[in-house]
Amino acid sequence: MFEQTSTIQENGTLVVPAISHYVCRTLVNFHHQYPHWINPRYSHLSWQQAEYQSSLIRQLNQGLSQARNREALFVKLKAYLNRLLSAEFLRSPEYKALIVKLEQLTDPNIALLFANYPLIEHSPSHLLFNGRSSREIGISILLLDVENLPLDVETEQFLETICLYPMQIKVAFANWRSMGKKDFEYHQRGYQLIHVPPGKDSADLKMSTVGSSIFVHYPTAKEVLVCSSDQGLTHLCNTLQTHGLTVYQVSKNKAKVTVLNTRTGQINTYSLNPVPKIPTLDQFIVQLKNLIELEQKQSHCQWVKLNRVAFLYKEAYNLTISQVVASHFSDYQAKDIFLKNPDIFVIHKPSEKSSSYVTLFELQSPALQPSALLETELSQFPLINSLEALETALIEIMQELTLTSSDKPIPMSILGSQFNRKYGVSITQIIKKLRLGGNFQKLLNLSTAFNLEKSEKDWIVKLNSP
Repeated sequence: MFEQTSTIQENGTLVVPAISHYVCRTLVNFHHQYPHWINPRYSHLSWQQAEYQSSLIRQLNQGLSQARNREALFVKLKAYLNRLLSAEFLRSPEYKALIVKLEQLTDPNIALLFANYPLIEHSPSHLLFNGRSSREIGISILLLDVENLPLDVETEQFLETICLYPMQIKVAFANWRSMGKKDFEYHQRGYQLIHVPPGKDSADLKMSTVGSSIFVHYPTAKEVLVCSSDQGLTHLCNTLQTHGLTVYQVSKNKAKVTVLNTRTGQINTYSLNPVPKIPTLDQFIVQLKNLIELEQKQSHCQWVKLNRVAFLYKEAYNLTISQVVASHFSDYQAKDIFLKNPDIFVIHKPSEKSSSYVTLFELQSPALQPSALLETELSQFPLINSLEALETALIEIMQELTLTSSDKPIPMSILGSQFNRKYGVSITQIIKKLRLGGNFQKLLNLSTAFNLEKSEKDWIVKLNSP
């Protein structure tokens, strides 16, 4: 949605705090009215208390302020939201509405409007979902050409989030005699229905007539959404703007609804296609492996460029690798999913200026391995020639990773990654060479030196006391 690539730091003193406060205010509101929308891990906390609010805002400010641009900011922000909010909410239309409002706050001018809002009103019922107070003076009005641009409920909710004022008046224009039972549907959704006779541009002409004097009938109107894909409503938009109203031109093109703020030129786009579901970590790994295997067969080459894998994943699943990685690990970059799983993937970068390549460990053969990696493997293997030597090596690495605290748990993937970095070979390679059978997890369970527990995202390892 954002075409600009300016750094967040330029407006960080305004944008990041506004977003952090808005997320916190949303969580406070949910805790009072929709507790099931909060992740069960955090729903028991007393979010009305200042200490919890301050702690959350501080953590959000620290994490989001590290983003280099708007895209990176939203990758980090969505990772936080995925941890704070329930799976039910993340699949709901309300989540889309929240994302749209947070995207608006990356505009410093809009962030300024929300900068001084309190975290919670005296009565939580006064705080609407989109963050506005019901005591604010001003309304938004929606004018709709139903024949040209029919709106479903979900799209209408998106349009409401674009506005800074509550949408209280909705007027629909159509030749209702030719619309079947649509008149009943729109009436049930709170629209005022205006009938127009059949004919080209009949609805647009009637909309222009009614809309051009709408500020007279509704003096508190601040914003008007003109919903029609026809281009004949420019005069209406200009007339409304000269009377001080903010006008949004809403049009539809295939599976996208585009909203143009005629005053600022800002464009927001809403996709009518369903949002792709983020896969679980295990599913994600399988997806990547399948894509690499398929590309290897088609190209007849074991090594695949990393950017080629990224392109194939985006094409296959309509998601970027960065989006999936960020949803599971807030501090990971896209490349880390390959580096942190050395028993599955092998990364090779021939030189500083060259592209990075990836292959699957089980598909490698000595003839296809980079020579440097092969030499390292052969030279280091003799150092670990028994189960006891392997256990000693892992204990030493654990001690290095827990210098400050012996009780600190270490993710199993990090332990495996450090082993690979130190010895130049993966745990899986050693297990196969020593014919130990099983995998890394089973190996750790067999040792009395380690305590293995399942966490939300990974297995974690602790050293047992000697």
